[in-house]
Amino acid sequence: MQRNKHLLLWTSLGTLLLLGWAAYAENQLQEWRVLQRRYREALPADRRTEFTIQLRQIVVPQLDAADRCVSCHVGMAPGEPGVIGTAAFAPHPTIAHDPSQFGCTICHGGQGRATTKADAHGSVRHWPEPMIPARLSYAGCGTCHSHLAVPSLPQVERGRALFERNDCLACHRMEGRGGTLRPGGTGGMEGPDLSRAGVAGFDRAWHAGHERQHAAAAAGPWHDSFAAVPADDRTAIDGFLTSRAGAPGLVEAKGLFHSLGCRGCHPIGGVGGDDGPDLTREGERDPGQLDFSRVPGERTLGAWLGEHFRSPAAVVPGSAMPALGLTEPQIEQLTFYLLSLRRRELPGEFWPKDRVLAERFGEREFAADGGTLFGTFCAACHGPAGEGMRYAGVPAFPAIGNADFLAIASDDFLRANITHGRPGRRMPSWGEKEGGLRPTEIDTLVSYVRALGGGTAPPPESRPARWVAPGAGCGSALYADNCALCHGAGGEGKEGPALANRVLLAAATDTYLVETIRRGRGGTSMPPYGEAGTTHRLLADEEIEAIVAFMRTWEKRS
Repeated sequence: MQRNKHLLLWTSLGTLLLLGWAAYAENQLQEWRVLQRRYREALPADRRTEFTIQLRQIVVPQLDAADRCVSCHVGMAPGEPGVIGTAAFAPHPTIAHDPSQFGCTICHGGQGRATTKADAHGSVRHWPEPMIPARLSYAGCGTCHSHLAVPSLPQVERGRALFERNDCLACHRMEGRGGTLRPGGTGGMEGPDLSRAGVAGFDRAWHAGHERQHAAAAAGPWHDSFAAVPADDRTAIDGFLTSRAGAPGLVEAKGLFHSLGCRGCHPIGGVGGDDGPDLTREGERDPGQLDFSRVPGERTLGAWLGEHFRSPAAVVPGSAMPALGLTEPQIEQLTFYLLSLRRRELPGEFWPKDRVLAERFGEREFAADGGTLFGTFCAACHGPAGEGMRYAGVPAFPAIGNADFLAIASDDFLRANITHGRPGRRMPSWGEKEGGLRPTEIDTLVSYVRALGGGTAPPPESRPARWVAPGAGCGSALYADNCALCHGAGGEGKEGPALANRVLLAAATDTYLVETIRRGRGGTSMPPYGEAGTTHRLLADEEIEAIVAFMRTWEKRS
């Protein structure tokens, strides 16, 4: 009996101590309370008495947001002064939006109602929406925004270089740079901040206005810091300014995506090829649903995407995506962009203009110039300069920028191949498929491809499209001896393109086919059969025509 009393007594005392410790920890040791006490100590003496240690949150009912992040990041709470020098207490960086109107998680991800760091940042198991890494925080802009008319990365970089080379930073700020006093007293004039020129707009007649100011100035910044800019350079600068959306690095990341031909396989927002997965909401993927068995390091979506870019088939066995040989900075940029591919359902009053234009009016997220269109849709298969590409285990893709090809391919031929594609091959029918290219875009691409070959074009066609006599010569045997090794016995394609393809046969004139065999393709394995070589024999004109006549028999089969 006595022993039971002791057991009850000490158990009760232990329980009381445990409850007391829990109450003390709850009211004194929670992370947000400790941080708020430190924040209060860092405040000026006259502000400390006004500061109350309490749970803080930003509530936005329209977005179903109740974000308690400001309980730790106190300097970002509405009405609180930030404390410079301490990351947790710093004010929110200057952005176009008032964070108190949107909350935190809509941009940064994470678990807004949590009150511990691990839970709030989403770095716990089974939470599907972890925070975006701080270094890539501008990826959160993709939740609401659809940055429009973004050019390819080389064009963005050229426009930036010209902007700086023409000393625009003497007067204008751009993403935290510029608008400062220059050596010798030149500059220091404060022009508009152009960091968001693509969203806020800018005066398209800026050059004419600058010229007038320069002519009127006898000295000072307008006289010393401005010189006339050639028209082509002005166009590039305008394109660069149009791409400025107040999200440093994100537009460049999207520009890289528009340079590597990724939309040739992957649709985004309904526009792109069908060979790869839809990437429209790739940035929202739940890390808990991904296989990390072949991904070293942390178990985050960013780490998974980075490793997938390095070696797609190693991360996803059987993936048809080839290893692109990307550099680490490129992998970081592409990861940045893919993390921005997220979309949240918002009330209409929260929709930004660019999202309205993209989703309601079909405005393109990529620029409409030939270089960007080619980079966005074609470069992955045909090479950045149309030089053709070869990936392990995949038939070689043709060099459509080849001068020998363009010397015999008419604009109608190019247009037909882009429009109708190559059935049975990786080339989509860009003019027929939903989410493909518009007629004006196809025309722009044709002109750009022509320019890749230095403007080379075939002479006017004097013969009809079909002039080779049907059944001429022993074309079957000639084809088997000279062509089947590369193009397949039935024209199905092997090392060389598939010749028994209905689009090719319908679009190609007899002259095109004859001249292709006669001239060959410089820089490829296709030799010129119109002249003798060490690896092939000379074919007479009638023999070449016999092969073309034999190829025409495939049209019925196609």
